[in-house]
Amino acid sequence: MSQKKIFLALVAISTVSLLLHHGGHFSWTMEAFRLGCSSLSTHPSSLKPKHTNVVFLKTHKTASTTMQNLLFRFAERNNLTVALPVQACGHQFCYPRSFSTHLVHPHTVPPNMITNHMRFNRAEMQRLMPNDTIYVTILREPGSMFESLFSYYNQYCQSFKRVPNGSLEAFLDEPWRYYRPDENDSMYARNTLTFDLGGDKDRSEVELVAYSRAFVAETERVFSLVMIAEYFDESLVLLRHLLSWDLEDMLYVKLNMRMSGSKHSLSPGLPAKIRAWNALDARLYDHFNDSLWRQLDTLGLACVAREVRLLRRAQERLVRGCFGGRLPQLRSAAQIKNKELRPWQPSSKVDIVGYDLPTANNATRPGTLAHELCLKLIMPEVQYTKVLLRSQSLRYRRNFPLRSPQSQQLVPNKRLVLPHHQHLHDEAPPLEPGPASGPTATPRPAGTRIRATRLGLRSSGPQRQTQ
Repeated sequence: MSQKKIFLALVAISTVSLLLHHGGHFSWTMEAFRLGCSSLSTHPSSLKPKHTNVVFLKTHKTASTTMQNLLFRFAERNNLTVALPVQACGHQFCYPRSFSTHLVHPHTVPPNMITNHMRFNRAEMQRLMPNDTIYVTILREPGSMFESLFSYYNQYCQSFKRVPNGSLEAFLDEPWRYYRPDENDSMYARNTLTFDLGGDKDRSEVELVAYSRAFVAETERVFSLVMIAEYFDESLVLLRHLLSWDLEDMLYVKLNMRMSGSKHSLSPGLPAKIRAWNALDARLYDHFNDSLWRQLDTLGLACVAREVRLLRRAQERLVRGCFGGRLPQLRSAAQIKNKELRPWQPSSKVDIVGYDLPTANNATRPGTLAHELCLKLIMPEVQYTKVLLRSQSLRYRRNFPLRSPQSQQLVPNKRLVLPHHQHLHDEAPPLEPGPASGPTATPRPAGTRIRATRLGLRSSGPQRQTQ
């Protein structure tokens, strides 16, 4: 290779790396200064260090996969530990079981972050995480969220499968005709947000108002920020200030989206029926949507708008660096050649789309640092969880070499001592998809399945990638 080609390749790699880690810093501070926004005119990291102990409660169908990817990448750049599920749970913490520290892989403790799907359990989470942990979650408008849930889980949730012709209208006309509160996956059919947050999805009409007030108040006490999916970028502005992170820490590409043909517009009257059926979720959303805008108003709406524009410009530069121009056309899983980038498909009736990295781009040639960074930007949840577990397991083994069988036990830490389940975790999961027993199943050592069942770690059904 000529010296000129080598030089151009190095420049391309450096450009993408700078866009990912330092892009937009100068224009960010200069434009904020010209605007006169005191809250934005100084780079946050110059005031105090970045806060790195974070719980993000990943809720269903709320853009939470996009947020999870952002947090995974931040953790890797800053050499942080992310708590990940034991292999018996797949890529979720054995959802819909209530979260327990026993479901955390021992190679991922003590953690700085946790962000995979779970049903929230405050007491167990406080056992696991440091005292200064900041808790964050995200909600979505109940109408659009329920349409997405109905479409996504139509072939899994029995309450939805009973409906003739898969009609959302028919379900909402007579929900109690199809809904069974105690069935597996019933949490997708009513008040899913409340369930994910650890609440009771099936409160009676008599108790509903009092219960919802108490539950909203408890959620507000625990979570420092409740993001709103419809105002994702504005929510990121608040999160950036809350955590003292940089602009480049907030860059993202939308993930786990449905093809337009898999979406259905709501006919007049349906949004009101959805809100009535999901009354607890509706009250949660209304409260925290108002709360979000009060916080934005306090920060200064003009300054927030400018910060959002700066964020989007930085993302455009990042996309140009990774994809050589505009974001590539969304592709169905079957069209994506790279198995690491294929999103999981819930059924043949729903198309979840993803991206492929371009092949004719010097900046993102396989084997380069830039390729790795751009690959992670668009990597689906299931694959990224496996990659992260593998890298953290390797780090764990370097720091804590295996001892003799007589003395082999988990290394205690001051926040959590897990029981001795080492036989479940002897090997980090492979990057390849597992057998057809479920979308995230992975090969297990002989005898592991029996032991996992005895421990009560088997999930109630196939693990699914959700957003």
